[in-house]
Formats: sequence, C-alpha cells, structure tokens
Amino acid sequence: MFALSTFTPAFAEIFVVLSSLGLILQGVYKTTDATRMTTWFALTCFLIAGFILFQQGITPLLGFEGFYIKDSFSSFMKGLILLSASGALFISMDYLERENANRFEYPLLVTLSVLGMMVMVSANDLMSMYIGIELQSLPLYVLAAFKRNVTKSTEAGLKYFILGALSSGMLLYGCSLVYGFTGATNFGDIAQILNDTPPPIPLGLLLGLVFLIIGLSFKVSLVPFHMWTPDVYEGAPTPVTAFLASAPKIAGLALFVRLLTGPFGNLTDNWQQILAVLSASSMILGAVAAIYQTSIKRLLAYSSIGHMGYAMMGLATGDSMGIKGLLIYISLYVAMGLGSFACVINLRRQRQSLDHIDDLKGLSTQNPIMAFCFAALMFSMAGIPPLAGFFGKYYIFMAALDAELYTLAIIGVLSSVVAAFYYLRLVKLMYFDETIDAVDSPKEFWPNFMMTGMALLVVLFCFYPSPLIEFAENVAQQLMTPVNDTDL
Repeated sequence: MFALSTFTPAFAEIFVVLSSLGLILQGVYKTTDATRMTTWFALTCFLIAGFILFQQGITPLLGFEGFYIKDSFSSFMKGLILLSASGALFISMDYLERENANRFEYPLLVTLSVLGMMVMVSANDLMSMYIGIELQSLPLYVLAAFKRNVTKSTEAGLKYFILGALSSGMLLYGCSLVYGFTGATNFGDIAQILNDTPPPIPLGLLLGLVFLIIGLSFKVSLVPFHMWTPDVYEGAPTPVTAFLASAPKIAGLALFVRLLTGPFGNLTDNWQQILAVLSASSMILGAVAAIYQTSIKRLLAYSSIGHMGYAMMGLATGDSMGIKGLLIYISLYVAMGLGSFACVINLRRQRQSLDHIDDLKGLSTQNPIMAFCFAALMFSMAGIPPLAGFFGKYYIFMAALDAELYTLAIIGVLSSVVAAFYYLRLVKLMYFDETIDAVDSPKEFWPNFMMTGMALLVVLFCFYPSPLIEFAENVAQQLMTPVNDTDL
C-alpha cells in the first residue's frame, strides 16, 4: 500500500481526475445549457488545480515509488498547460453554439487531455510517460473530429489518429529497446546505469533513444514528422486548433526536456546532433512552406512547425541557458497562438467562418481593433522588437551562440527573415488592400477578450519582462542541477 505522502506530488492531477467525474455527471443530468455550464465547471477545475500547484511550492518531490516527480519545472509547464487550455475553452463557448456543435463532451475531453499532459510533464519513468502520452492523445483524436458532420473535421481526426498511433508505436518500441539494454524504466535508474556504463554506448540503446526522439517529434510537429499538422489544423474546429497549437506542444516539449536532460543527460553529444537537424529542418520548412498557403489556419500550422524548431534550438544547446530560452519562448508562443486563433474565430462573413487570407483585405477599415490585434500578433511572431516574440527569439539565439551552435543560429536568423514575409503579407492585406466583401463585426465577448488581451500582452511585455525571465532562469537552473533520490 502507498503511504499518503506518495500522492502529494499528484494532488493537482488527482483533483482533475475527480473533477472530470463531476463533469460527466453534470453533463448527463444537466438537460439545458449543459455545454456552457460544463465549460465553466472545467475552467473552475483548472483554476483550483493551478492554485494547488502554487500552494505546493517548488520543492522537488517524488511519488508513486519514483514514477512521478514534482519540481519547479513541472509546476511551470503545468501552469502553462492550464492557462492555454483555459484560453481554448474561453474562445470555444460562443463558437460551439454558433456552429451547432454544442455538446458537453467538449470540455470533458479537454479536461481529460489536460490530465494526460500533466502526467507527461511529471513522468519520471518510461511507463508513466507512455500512460500520460496516451491519455493526452486519445481525447485529442476525438476533438479533432468533433464536428462529425463536416468531412474535413472527420478527415482531420482520422489522419491524426493514424499518424498518432504510428508515433506511439515508435515511442513504445524505443522504450522497449531502452529497457532491454538497461534493465530499467525509471529515469533516475537509467541515468545511473548510463553513468556506470563505459564507452562505447551500445548501439541498440542509441537506437532506442532515436525512436524515443522520433515518437516525441510527432507530438510537437518537428520536420520530417510534421505531416499531420497542416491537415489537422485546417480540418479541426478552430478552438480545437487553438488547443492543439498550444497545450500539447507544451507537454511534448516538457517531456523532451525531462527525457533528454534526465536519463540521457550524459549522452548530449549523441542527441544534440539529432536535435540540431530537427530544429534546422523545422525552421526552414516552416518558413518556406507557409509562403504558398492561402488558408490562414494552414499558414499558422506551418508557422507553428517553425516555432517548434526555434524552441528545439534551446534544447539542442543541452545547458541551462538553452532551457531558459525554451521556457521563455514557449510561454510567449502560447500567448501569440491563442490570440491569433481568437482572431480567426472572429473572422466571419454573413455568420460563416472565413479562412482565406484574401478575406483579410481591408480589415483595418472595417474593424480597426481586430486588425490592430492581428497585426500586433503577426509582428510578434515575426520577432520584431520590441514585441514579446523578439524576446523569445533573442534568448534562444543567445543560448545557441553561447553553446557554439553557430550554424543553427544562422539558419534560425535566416528563417526568421523569410518567415517575416508571410507575416507581413497578412498585415499588408489588412492595411493596404481594398475590401472585397465586408466581414461581420465580432460580437462574441470571449474571443474578443482573448484577442485583445493577448495582443496587449505581446505589446506591453517589453515594459515588464523580468518576472517571466527570472522565473524561467530559476526553473532551468534547478532542472539542470543533479538531485539524488535521497534528497527528495
């Protein structure tokens, strides 16, 4: 039997589990306005879970016989996941009603997926890692096909399911190889065994590491394992796309960091080259492929691929400065992504959703506030100072230069220049082209609130960036400081 103290690191997750059961009962027995009530219930659940994380502090704790860990890194990433999931739920409420997809299962599936992400972030064993990944993925497959009467949505869900199952199989095969060559699944035990193993490292173990990286690369849309991203982003309902573009990326990157800096921390020379190639190829394809897109959601999909390439540059450094840059970058990317998709939700004509870049023409004359918000977010994604996106790229590039990854940093800068073209093209359409057909004035409160709030955040971040930067630095330093299990 587990002692009560072994559950302490997972109090937030246990609360989310119990809340999901309450969501099911509320959805079943609440006959009118079930979706909105269930959404508010889920949002309250996320708020309380975040409060529990805050109350637990940042002291590292192990639970479930070493299967689970809570530290400042996990608290930071879980907080981001809860914030991004809350943002996605806020912008979905009016959208689901308007699109006749108002079903209480939506917030329930989001909650269950968030639970899986929180398990991923705190996983300290290959088995708990895999359980978290599957718990995250299964609700996402359903969410992608949530508009089941729309062909594109069902196609998106099917593609996501097939390629997600393929990535899970590769990940599981990698786990089996690592276990076969080390005889352990716990991250601490694997790290100790690798410390005691004289060179050369067995080829089968390195092959297992490669399969683990491939499986996780699918989850965060790194090239060449990105093929599902544009189709799923385009076909899924826009609030689902906003959720896919934020929370799962946070969890995937967190697991990447946990896995490579923990059990495989002494194999940096082996995985650093792989990550550098994945990062460079993602930045290049994300910059070039988006130029030819006419769908806003597909353009943002390729943009997200490029942004994951920048974030992966931070991990490729293998040091605390790179992890700090990654944490800052992903935090700001979540704000930019949620704000951008809130703008897309607001883009309608005669109550019909729009997704073509030409629909942005002349938007500044029809809706100046929306045009300003979208333009600010696009400038920020391009990394133009003094907006928030500039700070994210600055810390990533400085970390790469400090780690002497000069080629990767140069590729990142050149990719940023190329990517600026399609971001600025959207701004040009809004401010310098004539209107073809007028778009509706957005009247829904929460998409407007998210759009305006995120735009103000990226604009005003430069006046007070120190809390995020200092917190990210402390988290990165604690993560990269070896801690013995006896200290936990």
